[in-house]
Amino acid sequence: MRIVQLDLADTQALRACHEVHKTASATDDPYQPPMSLPVFSVWVMNGWESNPGEVWYVPAEEAGEAVAWYRLGLPDLENRDRAFVLPVVRPSSRRRGIGRELLRHAADRAAANGRAVLASVSGQDSAGDAFAGSVGAKPGLVEARRALDLRKVPASRFARLRETAAAAAAGYTIVSWTGTTPGEYLGLVAAAFNALNDAPRDEGWEDDLWDAGRVRDRADRILRRTGVRGYSVAALHDATGEMAGLTQVRVDPDHPDWGYQGRTAVTRSHRGHRLGLLTKATMLGWLATAEPQIERIVTGNAESNEHMIAVNETLGYEVYGPGSQFCEMPVAAAAAV
Repeated sequence: MRIVQLDLADTQALRACHEVHKTASATDDPYQPPMSLPVFSVWVMNGWESNPGEVWYVPAEEAGEAVAWYRLGLPDLENRDRAFVLPVVRPSSRRRGIGRELLRHAADRAAANGRAVLASVSGQDSAGDAFAGSVGAKPGLVEARRALDLRKVPASRFARLRETAAAAAAGYTIVSWTGTTPGEYLGLVAAAFNALNDAPRDEGWEDDLWDAGRVRDRADRILRRTGVRGYSVAALHDATGEMAGLTQVRVDPDHPDWGYQGRTAVTRSHRGHRLGLLTKATMLGWLATAEPQIERIVTGNAESNEHMIAVNETLGYEVYGPGSQFCEMPVAAAAAV
């Protein structure tokens, strides 16, 4: 079986891999749309956090088509002992050993880059989940998916919730922006991102350390390179100027009836003032005007993150389809499957 490194300038091969992604998504996760080609193209090149990586694919016998592919993410700032692999096999080509070939290949590439641990994620009870179990991957954190169906919840509900939360948030000012982070907020957003380091995660993962440059160059890259529309709402502490709370939502113009929740964070010293509910309720009121065509907003939270789950359920989010199962295994073990 030929496994070829994807030349990201090869638009035909990139489209072939995207077709595999769409076909696999329709089978494995029909609950929400697959990534659009513009988003997929940026993601395979840079990942969500702009970590370096490699993409390899299996060409099909038919010209211009692919059977399978994987992206190997290689964190370069933290967690440099780890690689993150996401293998995808066309449903019609499964159960032929292709997944194991990809995993062995990915393990070899991870080892060549000095990595000792291979991590991945798949939908709960999906083909990917079963594959991970069959090769001996150790299951880790489970992230539950919830969706807010805006067709069921009137916008007036968010206004009431905002008023309720604002009563507990005296001394804070709400600010908002569209698109990439304004220069004056870059450092403040970095501090809010760093607050997420105490969110639930699997053992062994290091803290992500954000600064202004990393927010500008990495977190905002997908907004600069695609037509994705970004919305941010933050709570600033009047006395110190600190960004005490932040929530972000993205809308892909190829799937305009869907909103995708990004980070929501409240810094430790400002917790207890209902800032999570305040920023999220404000966001939903804003989107009702700015993006009235949105029907659903999707989010994910670790099953153990009781506080954020409670906030989301207060807003009207409900469990939506299977969640995500994270897993990992030693690179040496993956190379020998």
